[in-house]
Order: sequence, then structure tokens, then C-alpha cells
Amino acid sequence: MSLEFHEDRKFHDECAVFGVYGHPEAANLTYLGLYAQQHRGQESSGIVTSDRSAHHVEVGMGLVQDVFTPAKIATLHGDLAIGHNRYSTTGESLLKNAQPLAIDFSLGALAVAHNGNLVNAVEVRNQLEDSGSIFRSTMDTEVIIHLIAKAEGNNFVNRVVEALLQVQGAYSLLLLTEEEMVAVRDPHGLRPLAIGKKEGAFVFASETCAFDLIGAEYVRDVHPGEMVVVSPAGMRSFFPFPKKQPAQCIFEFIYFARPDSMVFGENVYMIRRKLGMELAKEQPVEADLVFAVPDSGVPAAMGYSEQSHIPFGMALIRNHYVGRTFIEPSQQIRHFGVKIKLNPVRRLIEGKRVVVVDDSIVRGTTCRKIIEMIRSAGAKEVHMRISSPPTTNPCYYGIDTPTKGELIASSKSPEEIRKYLGCDTLAYLGLERMLDIFGENRGNFCSACFNGLYPVPLPGMEIRQPGLFESVL
Repeated sequence: MSLEFHEDRKFHDECAVFGVYGHPEAANLTYLGLYAQQHRGQESSGIVTSDRSAHHVEVGMGLVQDVFTPAKIATLHGDLAIGHNRYSTTGESLLKNAQPLAIDFSLGALAVAHNGNLVNAVEVRNQLEDSGSIFRSTMDTEVIIHLIAKAEGNNFVNRVVEALLQVQGAYSLLLLTEEEMVAVRDPHGLRPLAIGKKEGAFVFASETCAFDLIGAEYVRDVHPGEMVVVSPAGMRSFFPFPKKQPAQCIFEFIYFARPDSMVFGENVYMIRRKLGMELAKEQPVEADLVFAVPDSGVPAAMGYSEQSHIPFGMALIRNHYVGRTFIEPSQQIRHFGVKIKLNPVRRLIEGKRVVVVDDSIVRGTTCRKIIEMIRSAGAKEVHMRISSPPTTNPCYYGIDTPTKGELIASSKSPEEIRKYLGCDTLAYLGLERMLDIFGENRGNFCSACFNGLYPVPLPGMEIRQPGLFESVL
């Protein structure tokens, strides 16, 4: 009997993008760039290359290493390439929704890779269909392609600007023609996108850990509202959209990004460590041991330990070789889904007052099982500490999140959550204290998942992502 194990502890980012302009190994570099960003998407992967006269496309379902064989990589000719990883969601996994989306239109070949979500995509799609457009996928990314195709003029960059002026929401985009590559972030800069260089070639990625793998130098981020165009004439940059207050996703630091990445100009590991230190200052407790719910909670737990002078230990061990499907035992084992992922180290925990640090609590069901496991391992006291504020609202900007009603903190107080989880104490890091870590840039982040203040106006319905059109059509 097979059992699908969907970890409900976290929000899930939906995709990663990567691009190379002007390198003879563009396809191989893009493969490696996507491999480094596999954590941002596991449903599908794709690469489109250009030999400056035509596009070559390979997309497929599954992990990067499964989609791209050496034979497939060999077909991806050219020194220009963009790639995409998509996150596996609760909706149906379809090849037609794999990216990059590639088409031919009046100006030639076009491919698009998108990280984010357009909150007005349904409305725009309906208008396009009324005027005769025919869609092949259910992804909001295809809206952008149709808008570019319908835009006036024979200048590709101007068409992109005209198209993006009609959409609202989050987008970090890479667009590829036969000879041009465009990298662009929405005016709020909700999703990350970085610029690098390697041996004279320009490279782009959602996270800089991809640059480290291929030996590229991180130059800077694409700024919110910036459009970077790379062509045979070189690279140029401009800001064609109305200026907005930056609202970069705070959850990139809390959970999504790899700790070795630079995101929004900051090192993720250092930010998570600071979150843990601030948590120890704000929510101290007498204890014998600090440990994390791995893996994203580890830097914060180390910071908590450093600040509180309580010893740190690896008391929860994660099994990194669990796939999405496994064989369920014939005799039922309590909390089997959690136990196959995590196992406590009894010798460290038994008889101890422990502080368990995690980055967030979503529904709370898995956290409750973890605490029960820790108690079963002999913990004398269990004190839960969360290195972010209570998560009370869903995200509409490219993150797969539960609905508001499914988020435990949206309807329960911290004390009610503590009782549900079964820990001795529960405390979160305060929102203001979290933002203070960023100093003068504290106002440049979206924290709608904590306070409900959405920087981009939302439609009048709750739409679960990324099955955007399936949920409303």
C-alpha cells in the first residue's frame, strides 16, 4: 500500500528560475543552477536554450536529475538558456503547467520562466479569452505571454513593459527570445532575483547558491521594479513601472531560501541566527538543552543557544532520503509519517528540560506529533520557541499556503495553541523585533502572513495557489 506523505509543517515556495546569457555551456550551467535550487520546486523542471536562430526545449515532470539525461542536455544547443523548477502542490500535476512556457509569435520565439503569482490573472485571462485568446495551461504565467503577443509595436522590450503594466502581483521573470534575455521584478520586489557573472557571461537566479555551484560571481539583485535587458549590445537597465514601496517576502529568510544564499542583499544563515538570538532575548526560559526541528530551524536554534548560553545539541535527526511515496507498514505505527522523517536522540533528551526551536507553525498537527515524540524520548519539560510571529494569513504572491481557516494561529491564541501542542510553554518572536533585525530596511518587507497587510490589492475571494485557475473556473 502506498502512502502520500505531505509535510504540513511549512509553507511551500513554488518555483525557481535560472538564466545564462553568452556562455557556450549554457544548458549545462542551467542544469546545475536548477539542481542547486531544487528545494524551491520538485514537481517539474524545464530548460529552453537559444542558438540565436531558434529555441530548443526540454521540460518534464519530476526532479532535475530525472528530467535531464545527458542525451537531452546534448539537444539543448546555444549559449543562451533559461530554466525553471516548479513546486509540487495539492493540485493536479500536469506537464502542460511545466515551465519555461515556450511559444512562437509575430516577433519570433519566446520562452518565459516565472516565480510568483498574479493576483488579477483570472480577470485578465477572462478578458483575453473574450477577445479570442486560447490558453493551453492553467498557469497565470501564460497570461503574460498572451499580453505580450497582443501588445502593439515591433519592439520586444516595449511589449513586455506594456504587458506587465496590465498585471498585478508578484513576478520575478526571465524571458528569452532568439537573441535577447529580459530579467524583471515586480515593483514591490516580492520574490527574489539575483544577477551574477561567469567568464564574461551574465547569469540570473532566484538564489545565489546557484552561482556558488557554477563558480559565478554574485553582482547584485535585480531591484524591485527593474528591467534588465541583455542583448548582443550588452546589458542595460531601466525602471519602466510606477515606483512602489518595496515589499520583499520575509518568509524567504524564515524558511524558503537555502541558508548559504544571499537573498535581498542579506545572507540567509546570518539572518536566521539573529532571529534565534532575538528570540532568546525576548522569550527566555530555564532549560538544559536547545535543539532545532531540522533543517530550517537549525540556525535559529544555534542563535538561541548562543544568546541564552544553553547548550545546543542535534537531538532531532532528519531522514533526508524519504521520497513523497513510501510503503505503509501492515501494522499501524502511531505518527508513522512524522517518524519516518524525524527521530529523537533519547540519550540527549532523557531527563532534560529542552527548548525546541522551529521557524514557524502552520496547522500545528505535525508539531504536536513532534512534541509527543520528544516527551516519549524522556524529556522532563518541553519549551517550544518559534523564530517568527504567529502565521495568521495565507500568501497570495507565489507561495503554496493553507487557507486562513487552516492556519492554527488565525483562530487560536498562543495559550490555546500551547495546550493543543502539548508543550510546557510556547512563545513566538514578535513582529517588530523580527523586523528590527533589518535596521533601516525594516520597512521593505511583506509580512502579510503575520499581520494581514497585503501590499498588492487582492481579489474578493480566497484563492489557493498555485492551482489558480482550477480553483475558480
